[in-house]
Amino acid sequence: MKLNNLINDFGDGSNVYFTSDTHFGHKSIIECTHRPFSNTVEMDTAIIALWNETVGPNDIIFHLGDFCWNGAQKWVEILKQLNGVKYLIVGNHDVKRLKGNVLQYFEDIKYQTTLLIDDWHLYLNHYPFLCFGGTYRKGAKVAQAFGHVHYEKLSQGLDVDRLNYLFPAQYDVGVDNNYFCPISWKELKDKFEKQINADCNMRHYKPLEFE
Repeated sequence: MKLNNLINDFGDGSNVYFTSDTHFGHKSIIECTHRPFSNTVEMDTAIIALWNETVGPNDIIFHLGDFCWNGAQKWVEILKQLNGVKYLIVGNHDVKRLKGNVLQYFEDIKYQTTLLIDDWHLYLNHYPFLCFGGTYRKGAKVAQAFGHVHYEKLSQGLDVDRLNYLFPAQYDVGVDNNYFCPISWKELKDKFEKQINADCNMRHYKPLEFE
């Protein structure tokens, strides 16, 4: 299924998964995000194994960017080992590496898209949005999945502070935030609902005070 520029219907999402920022072959990412691996071979092997334990051959998986650090040959080597019908939402490190026969291993490639999934409108982008439609409507089933920030308590990522401004219906699907595994739509929806409920319960509105 090719993605259009509007809304793409993925049914109840029972076989849909999300991940981001695998950074296959990227040595420096191990240190700067404190990944528990000794080298890139160990990291790549672990992430591939966890991906395939989670995602079946016929499942759909959206990778939200920064897939692999190396050139086309490495991309193909990794992609051949991974289960699922793969969609790529392009990250900042992907642009110059999307060449040659890499493209054929993805069902489609976009900078961003919106899914209709289980009655939710889900924005997909590599980066967390500052704002998006529906965030202020009570009961609106509108959310955003993103990557890029490499959330981890000791992360040296320059964009981690952005997480202080997230809406309840936003979630980092990157591997550093999800035990190096893809996350299913069911799990992601559950996180949105819990975050929205917690946010509503914690809000205390004070009336305007006039002098």
